[in-house]
Amino acid sequence: MKLKNWAGYQRGVNLGGWLSQCCHEKNHYETFICEENIKQIKSWGIDHVRLPIDYNLLQNADGEFIEANFCYIDNCAEWCKNAGLNLILDLHKTAGYSFDTGENENGFFGNPKYEKMFIDLWCEFARRYGKLGDRVAFELLNEITDPGYNPDWQRISAQTIKAIRGICPTVKILIGGYWNNSAAAVKDLILPPDENIIYNFHCYSPLCFTHQGAYWVEAMPADFRLDYPFSFDDPKAAGAKKAYEIMKMEWPKGATGLDAIDREIFEAVKVAQERGVMLYCGEYGVIDLAKPESTLGWFKEINSVFEKYGIGRACWNYKEKDFGISGAHYDSIRSELLKYL
Repeated sequence: MKLKNWAGYQRGVNLGGWLSQCCHEKNHYETFICEENIKQIKSWGIDHVRLPIDYNLLQNADGEFIEANFCYIDNCAEWCKNAGLNLILDLHKTAGYSFDTGENENGFFGNPKYEKMFIDLWCEFARRYGKLGDRVAFELLNEITDPGYNPDWQRISAQTIKAIRGICPTVKILIGGYWNNSAAAVKDLILPPDENIIYNFHCYSPLCFTHQGAYWVEAMPADFRLDYPFSFDDPKAAGAKKAYEIMKMEWPKGATGLDAIDREIFEAVKVAQERGVMLYCGEYGVIDLAKPESTLGWFKEINSVFEKYGIGRACWNYKEKDFGISGAHYDSIRSELLKYL
C-alpha cells in the first residue's frame, strides 16, 4: 500500500534550535544557521528543510509584528531557493501554548486573544510566503499534547485553514494531533477541507531507545542506555520500563524492531488512505547518547517503513538539540546514515 506522493518533500531535515527552542537574541539568529549549512544539507541529497519558529520571534505580547525579525525567515527561504530545497514553516510555539512542560499556563485554547494572534500570524505568513508556491508549506502548530485539547484544536485549525485559504488557495497545510503528533491521533484530525491538506505525525518509537538518558523526559534515568534492537523483556530495559510506568505510558509488548515501528505508523497510514490525504512525518530521530551503530540500525528500519508507504519526512535534527546529525557523534556513521534519511 503506497500513499499519494508529496513531491519535493520526501527527505528532509529539521533546523531546530535556530528560531525556536533557543536563546532569542540577535547574535544567535545571525550565527546558528547560515547559507553554508543549507548548501551542506542539499549536498546530503535532501529535498527540503523544516523550519521551527517560535511566535515570540515575530510577535510581541500585544500581537504586534516584529518586522525586523522576518528577515531570518526571508534569508532561509532565499538560501533554500538558491540550493534547490523546499521549505516547511513550522510554528513550534504560539502565544499561550508550547509542547514543553510548564509553558501552557496562559492557556492558548479557548483564549480569544491568543487564538487571534495565532490566526493573524498565519495570515501574515500567507501574505509573505504564499507567493513561493509549491516551494513552501505551512505547519500550523507543533505537537498538541493533551487529548483534551482536541475539540478546541479542531475548531482553531479549521478556522485558520479558512483564513489562510482566503490568501493562499492552494498552499499545502500540515496538521498534527495530540499525544505530541502521535500516529494514533491522526484518526481524530479534522476531515480535510480540500486536497492540499497534509496529515502530520512524529515518530520516536521506542522512546526508551530514542530518548535514552534524556534529561527532559520525566523519570528517565540519566545513565540509562539501551542498544537496538532489543526485547522489552531484556533486563537491560528495566530502567526504561520503570520510567514508562511513572510517565503513565503504556509499556509496549513483545520485541521491538521493524514490525513494531510498522504497526505504529500503519495506524496513520490507514486513516490517510481512507481520507485520500498525503501523510508526512515531521520529526524522527535518536538522541546522541545512543551508540552510533544502534542509531544506524534504527534509522535503517524506520526508513524502510517510510519507503514502503511513500511517506515524506524530516529527521530531527540538523544541528545540536541533542540529536544533531552534523555533530561529531555521527562522524563514524554519517555517510551510511544519510542513505536512510
